[in-house]
Amino acid sequence: MGEDVTQQLPDGDMKQVLALLNSINERLTALEEKVDRRLQETRPIWEQVLSRLTDIETRLSSVESRLDNVEKRLEKVESEVYSFNRKMRVYYDDLLKMQDKQEDFDERLRQLESEPAK
Repeated sequence: MGEDVTQQLPDGDMKQVLALLNSINERLTALEEKVDRRLQETRPIWEQVLSRLTDIETRLSSVESRLDNVEKRLEKVESEVYSFNRKMRVYYDDLLKMQDKQEDFDERLRQLESEPAK
């Protein structure tokens, strides 16, 4: 049992196993080289993508800041429009009251003018 069983392999079988291992080794080496080439080819692309993403993030931050400013200005405009509308309602109410009083005066004037002089 202490014998090495590989010693018992026929010489032709051993050469086939070694040839197969050599073939697998060559294919693995070729595959590793191909992967390395692809990594070298894609690295500049990824660096460009990362650079562009950084630029996009910077621009997005700028847009968000500008949008915040626009929202603040819009809130101010909304407040001013509300205030203006309130003033217009008060003005319109006052105008209606003045027109109502004017009609009362006109009616009283007509009555006074239509009465015979005493």
